[in-house]
Amino acid sequence: MNGKSHIIKLLDNGKRLDGRSALDIRQPLIVEYGVSKTAEGSAKVTCGETEVIVGVKMEMGTPYPDSPDKGTIMVGAELLPLSSPDYEPGPPSIKAVELARVVDRGLRESKAIDFKKLCIEKGEKVWIVIIDIVTINDAGGLFDISALAALAALKDAKFPDMVDGKLDYRNPGKKPVELSKEPIAVTVYKLGKYFIVDPLTEEDKAMDARLTITTTADGTICALQKGGDHPLTEEEVSKMIDIASEKSKEYRKAL
Repeated sequence: MNGKSHIIKLLDNGKRLDGRSALDIRQPLIVEYGVSKTAEGSAKVTCGETEVIVGVKMEMGTPYPDSPDKGTIMVGAELLPLSSPDYEPGPPSIKAVELARVVDRGLRESKAIDFKKLCIEKGEKVWIVIIDIVTINDAGGLFDISALAALAALKDAKFPDMVDGKLDYRNPGKKPVELSKEPIAVTVYKLGKYFIVDPLTEEDKAMDARLTITTTADGTICALQKGGDHPLTEEEVSKMIDIASEKSKEYRKAL
C-alpha cells in the first residue's frame, strides 16, 4: 500500500498518521514573542514538531514612484537544510518563494499595515518593513505556521529611534508598528474525498489540492491561494472556506 492509500484508509476510519482527526490542529500550539535581541520584532511559533522563527527589520528607503506617500513590506523565506532533509543550501527554492508570497499576500491584501503610516517624507523617505521567515524544523503545515509567526513578529515590532541622524539599531525603540487588521491563514488540504488541516509532511506530499484562505477577525476573506494539480469545484471551495473560517479561531487564540 503506498503512502496516499494508507493515509486515505486511515481517514476512512476517522484517523490520521499521528492519531488526530481530519480537522485537528497539532498541539502544542505555542507563540513566543521577542525571541531575537537584534531584530526590531520577532516571534517563534511551535505547532507539534514544526518550529518557525520570524524576524522583522526596519529600513529607510525611497518610495516607489507610483506611491510616493507609502512605505511597503518585503517578505522572504529561508528553508534551512537543518530543518528538513528535503532542503538544500543555495538560492530560494520554488517552495520558499511560494511560502513568502502566501504570507506577503495575506498581510498586504488584508491591509494589516497602513502603508501611508510608513511614510516619513513624501516622495523622499519611507519605512520598509522586512519580514524574514526561517524554518527551524519542518514537520508540515508551514504556510499557516509561518503566517502566524509573521503576524506575531509584527505585533512585537517597534520602529528604531533616530540618533544624530542615524537609525539606532542597538537600543529597542518604543513606537510599535500599528496593525489595523490581524490576518490569519488556514490551509485546507484535499485528499481523496477528505479535507484536512495542519498536515504532516507525508500528508502534504500526498494531497490532491490545497487552498490557503486568509481571513481577518470579522471573517472577511482577504486572500486565497490554491496549490496542487487537481481542480476544485465551487462546492469544495465553499466547504474549505467554512473550515478555514472556523479553524482560524484556534490560531487567533494562540496569539
